[in-house]
Formats: sequence, structure tokens, C-alpha cells
Amino acid sequence: MSGIENRSSTRRDTLNLLDYVLVDESGREIERAMARTLNVSEKGILLETHVPLAMGQQLLITIGLRNNLFEFRGRVAHCKSCTTESHCAGVEFIDVRPEGMVILRDFLKAFNEQTKPA
Repeated sequence: MSGIENRSSTRRDTLNLLDYVLVDESGREIERAMARTLNVSEKGILLETHVPLAMGQQLLITIGLRNNLFEFRGRVAHCKSCTTESHCAGVEFIDVRPEGMVILRDFLKAFNEQTKPA
């Protein structure tokens, strides 16, 4: 690995539990489950799940960020096994309400301020 960052937005490591719903092409619920966040940015989120997710799969996700709920629709952009018991999926945001982006940006700003060296 070269160590060069090619991402357009900074990822922040965070561990939060979240609720997600897998949906089909017509928006019908297929399955509901829990996952854990590994990192989050303004463009997407990296999830750890107990079941593998498929590339292109759409999800409805609800996550608690500080004292607010952040809800969005996302699409699996990449996936792989994290460990023998868990899977990782990078989910890009595809439908976020403006008030949701405010919550996400506030969370990222507070997280950045918390992690700055003194």
C-alpha cells in the first residue's frame, strides 16, 4: 500500500450500532438487521455485518449520532470479509434529507474537535 489517500472526503473511525433494512428494486423490505459502523464520512459509511451484503444492494439505514437519528438510503459500493465471523461493506449515501446532512456534519465536526491534539 502506498499510504496515499485517494478518497474525496475524510473518513472518521467510529463505533456505533445501527439498524438497516435491505430493500429490493421496488423498495420492498427484504430483511432487517443490525450492524456496526467502522468509519463514516460525508459520502458514505463502512459497516461491519454478520451477513455478507451484495454489491449494488440498497439499504435504508438509521443510526444514532450523538442525540439525533440520522436516516438515509445507501448503496453497497464494495464488500469483503473482515474476519471469519463478520463482513465489511462500504455504503455510499444516495438519498439523504437536508436535515440529515446537518446532523451528519455536526457529528463529524464534533468528532474532529474531540480528536484534535491539545
